[in-house]
Amino acid sequence: MGKIDLTVGIGGAAGQGIATPGDVLARIFVRRGLHLKAYNAYQSIIRGGHIFLMLRTGDQPVLSQGGKIDILIPLNQDTMDRHLKLMRSGSIVLYNSDKIGPGTAADGVQLCPFSVKELLPQMKGDLVQNTIAVAALLRLVGVEFKMLEDILTVQFKRKGESVIAENVGVARAGYDYAEAHFKPLPFSLPNTGKRLAFFEGNQALAMGGAAAGVRFYCAYPMSPASGVLHWMARHARQLGIMVRQVEDEIGVINMAIGAAHAGCRAMCATSGGGFALMSEALGSAAMMEIPVVCINVQRAGPATGVPTKTEQGDLWQVMGAGQGDYPRIIVAPTNIPDCFKTVPELFNLVDKFQCPGIILSDLLLSEGRSSVDPAELDFNVSIERGEVIGLRGDAPPVNGGYKRYLVTESGISPRAVPGTPGYVHVVATDEHDEEGVLISDEFTNPHKRRAIHEKRMRKMEGVLPLLEPPELFGPGEAQVTLVGWGSTEGAIREAIEKLAEEEGIVANHLQVKWLVPLQGEAILSILSRSKKIVIVENNYSGQFARYLRSETGIAANGHIRKYDGEPFLPHHIVDGVKKIVAGETEKYVPVHEIMV
Repeated sequence: MGKIDLTVGIGGAAGQGIATPGDVLARIFVRRGLHLKAYNAYQSIIRGGHIFLMLRTGDQPVLSQGGKIDILIPLNQDTMDRHLKLMRSGSIVLYNSDKIGPGTAADGVQLCPFSVKELLPQMKGDLVQNTIAVAALLRLVGVEFKMLEDILTVQFKRKGESVIAENVGVARAGYDYAEAHFKPLPFSLPNTGKRLAFFEGNQALAMGGAAAGVRFYCAYPMSPASGVLHWMARHARQLGIMVRQVEDEIGVINMAIGAAHAGCRAMCATSGGGFALMSEALGSAAMMEIPVVCINVQRAGPATGVPTKTEQGDLWQVMGAGQGDYPRIIVAPTNIPDCFKTVPELFNLVDKFQCPGIILSDLLLSEGRSSVDPAELDFNVSIERGEVIGLRGDAPPVNGGYKRYLVTESGISPRAVPGTPGYVHVVATDEHDEEGVLISDEFTNPHKRRAIHEKRMRKMEGVLPLLEPPELFGPGEAQVTLVGWGSTEGAIREAIEKLAEEEGIVANHLQVKWLVPLQGEAILSILSRSKKIVIVENNYSGQFARYLRSETGIAANGHIRKYDGEPFLPHHIVDGVKKIVAGETEKYVPVHEIMV
């Protein structure tokens, strides 16, 4: 048997229960040890609108949602009309013929109609078609019915035995009907014997916070960051985390800073619009040298923008958040498991350097789902709190001479949390001297201002050596080097495979995770050997391209940009590289369409 690569598309309108069949299929895939990537393209309206969920599974790690559909389940006529024309020979369309007409399909597309009225005349409601279609799908890919029965039992356990029995009966009808009337795919989904887990990026961020020792989390619900709040609230009592839903993002960030000042690890999350309200407070955290972590899950902007669509448009926003110069650490996880890993890494850094840390995620990562080997989720991570006096067993200072902002060579001053015996200090957002006394109280002393400002900024010099350096992926010698940041990693790496196999173009790849401070020398060392540099990013203006040029002097030879709200698919990058290599353009902006 060759490589297994199967993509299922489920489409309909909000309110048609698309999430449930998606969850059922995802659970079955990972229970069979198959890798998974899922992406849901949905609208911001509560009911109606077109929603399209793509689940891609395979026996090898799945890098992106891909660009093809092997099995389509349209739950309404709109989905059929949108996607049937994109189906290729060998693909399958499963649909309820009571309400949906097929239209004209390409040669080799197998149309698989079923009638709910004929199969289950006693059943009422539109959601029955979902269960029938999922059961039929599993029969066509050779998955035994017992596994579906087990998953449905888990899925509807809370609703009681009668609901479980009803759904199992519906599934059996669909499964048997498919066996009798439809031609299966020429392969069966294997069972590798190794069960995987699957989770979404927001859950990974929340779980990473729990592993990092977060004891206070607060947020105002804002798509697409709300999933972090949902997970935290659901597990707060079990994990001993105080969780608060606050009235607005100004309250959120100030509450998180207050909790961090009191000595616990504190985290919050929002999207670009909410982050805009947090800007001044982030600067105050830096002025007071309080470590706090804020997650910005990017969506398409500006303003309210496109609330349920993805983008990488907030890079310049987070780099410029708050007036003046101040130390901050900004990181963009590259995949969903990396979301989990990154949170403890960042907390150790902000604790050590006593400054705010910002995680730049986006909708693609945070609301996407990915399989993961549970063994990779290490909850026993190293926790390093830095120069915290109460943790070191320090004796009280003589005559109360504690200097909270002591000028040191590293820029890091020993920190005493409130309540530490003998260590009293003043904390304020105005500039201050070593003891926390406001310098404006003594005629804005320029020498003290310079010394304390340089002390704060000097901390950043110590961050770079602690960051894992970026590495070149792929062959050392290549015609093109693709550069990306954050969530574009998977699509770029799959595009590299396609470029080599289908176009004969050798490409390699550099993905940048740590954005501030930027590992400029390491990046320059790698890219200075590149023949042609192409930067891939999900925004209009090339924000990372401009940042890279300002920090390193590197000007890319080409750009592939996307800003329509949907993420990159591998063929978008392949098409762009082909045009850039051929000299047809220096900037390629793909048109989004599922390729089959």
